[in-house]
Amino acid sequence: MRRRQFIAGLAGTAAWPLATRAQQPAMPVIGFVHAGSAADASADRVRAFRKGLSETGYVEGQNVTVEYHWLEGQYDRLPAVIADLVQRRVAVITTPANTLAAITAKAASAAIPIVFGVGEDPVKLGLVGSLARPGGNATGINYFSQEVNAKRLGLLHELVPKGIRVAVLLNPANGPSAEITLRDTQEAARAMGMQIHVLNAGTIGEIDAAFALLARERPDALFVAADPFLTSRRVQIVTWRRVTGFRRLIPRGKRPLPAG
Repeated sequence: MRRRQFIAGLAGTAAWPLATRAQQPAMPVIGFVHAGSAADASADRVRAFRKGLSETGYVEGQNVTVEYHWLEGQYDRLPAVIADLVQRRVAVITTPANTLAAITAKAASAAIPIVFGVGEDPVKLGLVGSLARPGGNATGINYFSQEVNAKRLGLLHELVPKGIRVAVLLNPANGPSAEITLRDTQEAARAMGMQIHVLNAGTIGEIDAAFALLARERPDALFVAADPFLTSRRVQIVTWRRVTGFRRLIPRGKRPLPAG
């Protein structure tokens, strides 16, 4: 998809005449909204984001300001965060790996450019008119993480061919993605003769509680949903996996680790 809106949003704010800029010294602001944590898996996203900015001539702290909003899986904070960014008329709102944030931002403003990263079809989500011609004020990329849910479960079945009972770890706060993941995995599981047991976890404590339950019930395998918060807590999840000995298929784009 095009980056024209993103660049135009910055340029329209940054390319003021020198006299006007002297009266308004504030640099253009980008609102960066991520569902995960600033630690762990999110550091590489920030590096990549800054690299992308530099390729378009923007350097954080020099000619653009980036406000980072890490939700730590608390999706209920989204409306307030987005409303504040819209009210202050930031130059751009970017929502990497955050479908719910993209939908919320789109609903809140038809003027501020939005750059999203989603795991579902952005046309079906109502973010753009089409992939070829997004239109409106939103553009971005589709990771296709939801489109391959069935294939990921199939890969897990190949890794554990005798496995019947599969636990699926979901973040219920991430409504759209969680619903699609549950639907796809249930359909694929029935076709492969597998049984799905759903575990919900939207906080660090709930992840610990979910694995404590897994340690008692001992399912044959664990399928982790492609959720930004769960991905950002992958160190915690991998540590628990090693303790319990489960095989695990991590979100698309990451390499599966050997058991044990």
